[in-house]
Amino acid sequence: MKTTQIILMLFFCLIFSELSAQIDVEKKVENKTKNKANSNVDQQINKGLNAVESGVKGLFKSKKPTPPQTPPVQKQAKDTTKKIQIKNPPAVAATAPASSSLQAFSKYDFVPGDKVLLYEDFTQDAVGDFPALWTTDVAGEVNTLNIVPGNWFNLNSTEGTYWYMKDIDFPKNFIIEFDIVPKKGGARYAADLVLFGEEKHSEMDKNGDPGNCGVHITIAKTLWDTKGYKKGANEKLTGSSSINLVQEEKVNHVIVWVQNRRVRIYHQGGKVLDMPTNIYDGSKFSRMCFKLYRGASCGSYLSNIKITTAAPDTRNKLLTEGKLITYGIYFDVNKDIVKPESYGTLKDIATILNEVPDVKVKIIGHTDGDGQDAANLDLSKRRAASVKAELANSFGVNGDRLVTDGMGKSQPVAPNDSPVNKALNRRVEFIKL
Repeated sequence: MKTTQIILMLFFCLIFSELSAQIDVEKKVENKTKNKANSNVDQQINKGLNAVESGVKGLFKSKKPTPPQTPPVQKQAKDTTKKIQIKNPPAVAATAPASSSLQAFSKYDFVPGDKVLLYEDFTQDAVGDFPALWTTDVAGEVNTLNIVPGNWFNLNSTEGTYWYMKDIDFPKNFIIEFDIVPKKGGARYAADLVLFGEEKHSEMDKNGDPGNCGVHITIAKTLWDTKGYKKGANEKLTGSSSINLVQEEKVNHVIVWVQNRRVRIYHQGGKVLDMPTNIYDGSKFSRMCFKLYRGASCGSYLSNIKITTAAPDTRNKLLTEGKLITYGIYFDVNKDIVKPESYGTLKDIATILNEVPDVKVKIIGHTDGDGQDAANLDLSKRRAASVKAELANSFGVNGDRLVTDGMGKSQPVAPNDSPVNKALNRRVEFIKL
């Protein structure tokens, strides 16, 4: 009974003491701001309550020490890694490619021409089928991937060859570009692109070096490798690099610029290889294929293969003829942001406009025939406006000299009946005013 009375008396004394302290504090801070005063009083009250609680606990302190609390087990973070989902082969992990500013890609100095020689995105093929314009001696099919839109050619093997069956009239100066997603694990080679010429068309030339001349462009996770060859020659013309390598389970946009004997490769923001004499003099290419090598290849997915002429006469087209059509300004599907690979084309156009300051131009965007009219019209207008903004902001062209418009799919230059013709209709035009 006495213990209980002592506890109660101590409790009320402490409360009364702290309340008195509160009054004193309020008087001392009377001329200070209201917020600061309230903060000080709260601190004093909390201090008093803590003292009471401590005193009460001290009276009832057990002889046995209180066991320490076990810290709660942290929950493992949820795995949010995206998985590539395809129709038949097992899924593999992937992460979205990082975006970069246009200015970071100054080494993209190539300028695609105004003629599209080939465009293959496998949209004409049913998912699960082997693509109609190709042949192979191993397995393959068309799939869709959840990390990126469109159809993708699954090189579903680790050895064999995939030939494009039609002849291609390669000029001496051309650009070939494609998207490739190397599969996870396995060996280092994603694919080996072979451009070659032949005296007589052969549907399946299974030689290691097909035709009578050609060049191998090896895309691997550990290196870039090139090898020019010619029938009867005693040596191979080789080059290699380990800059900006392709990454597995990601979309890698690879660009190869062939200029007579010279081969340049671009990837991830820069030029990764530049070989001035990588092709034998006098070589004329007419075919292409992708090769996989037993024990060295992991297999890949391919799409958006485009071959264009290169080095257009930009000055003559724009200033003399008054109209420049370009396929060298890049956008993602249904997006209006200018991609870094557009640097060379925009720089080429900006150089001319800055050298001739009295010329005004209209920038007109065009789309293919897929999608709704209103959406395509809006997209084409936004793309033209983005091109103007890049020319003004990144290359110093006076924006007052540039006007923009968009025509959507209303002015096609080819029927929208094939991947190649649709690629021709997706363009940007510059009209001299």
